[in-house]
Amino acid sequence: MKRSLHILCLMLTAGVPLNASAKATAVDQNPEFTACLTRLQQQAIDQGFEPTLVDEVFAGIELKPGVITSDRSQPEFVQTFTEYYASHVTPWRIARGRELLEEHAALLQDIQQQTGVPPQYIVAFWGLETNFGNYLGGEHTPSALATLACDARRGAYFTREFMAALSIIANGDIPADQFNGSWAGAFGHMQFMPSTFVAHAVDADGDGRRDVLTSTRDALFSGAHYLQSMGWQPGYRWGREVLLPEGFDYSTVSSAQTRPLSEWGVMGVTNTAGHPLPQLELASAILVPMGHRGPAFLVYDNFKIIKNWNRSQSYALAVGRLADRVSGAGTLHRALPKVRFSTQDIKQLQSGLQQLGFDAGKPDGIIGPATRDAIRDYQLKTGLIADGFPSEELFAQIRDRG
Repeated sequence: MKRSLHILCLMLTAGVPLNASAKATAVDQNPEFTACLTRLQQQAIDQGFEPTLVDEVFAGIELKPGVITSDRSQPEFVQTFTEYYASHVTPWRIARGRELLEEHAALLQDIQQQTGVPPQYIVAFWGLETNFGNYLGGEHTPSALATLACDARRGAYFTREFMAALSIIANGDIPADQFNGSWAGAFGHMQFMPSTFVAHAVDADGDGRRDVLTSTRDALFSGAHYLQSMGWQPGYRWGREVLLPEGFDYSTVSSAQTRPLSEWGVMGVTNTAGHPLPQLELASAILVPMGHRGPAFLVYDNFKIIKNWNRSQSYALAVGRLADRVSGAGTLHRALPKVRFSTQDIKQLQSGLQQLGFDAGKPDGIIGPATRDAIRDYQLKTGLIADGFPSEELFAQIRDRG
């Protein structure tokens, strides 16, 4: 209690207004959070926000312990691309996406004419982000961002996002009491972070507000404008599933190893019907997210744009494939293998690779680029197929050598 009174005295001597953000209950229960809110209030005022607006917003802010729990949580099992794909490119999303292509045909055509982004991609992002607006998130965004800004792990990043959220409220785009989204601060039909909204959201319906929460037109146009701003190439697709020939050199498989489309054709890569690829100098790369036993994908520059939206390779592939499916494409030509790894399995694999001199990065249980590169280097050295995928054979060899 003495500490609480001490913080209260500091706030008074600093001339900080005592509003609902400094309620006695908050001071009593979490003085560190209350002191952090005081600093955020002062920082907001220093950045030029009106004190009355700051008071109004901070009056509604609450500590969200569940947000910290979500930020810290680590799954017991690593989600493979097979599992991710099955849970994201679902029959319901495909069917509903096709319905929405027809329902919003005029709007989506307007979007394509103005931004160059085809309708099926907008619908695919919409489906993956919020199930076409069916779930926008229920966390109070200013509270979630303030909670994360006051946490040491990524406090500086979320402080910037919190200030961006304040600017959205100050601009009149979204009222503070209606500002809800995901636990991490993303909001609206396309799940923009506040800084992305500030830079790329548009008032497409002309009502004077950039309303990505309730205006479908604003939300979809804003998503397309974001893609356009990142360099979306009109007239090109994201990529496609392809067939790799027997004896294919899997050491060439990586998003960082691009070649002209014509060169992949010379190497024996074909479309899924076995026909030659177009003889184009289009930069492209091959990915095998489930290793050589699963499907292979040839990806183009627009795939990189999708990854700029979300860095996950699985997410980008799901967007591309959902876009294909809603526009009429069939199922994958090659089935996705069903394998499962625990987080502990991957940590042990990473540690084993490190001990053998292959830099897999920090043993964190996440199969990222460093781990894939280390796996590929080990596979090349030991004569395994160098697809960068953690097969059962690889696990067995690492255990035996450990």
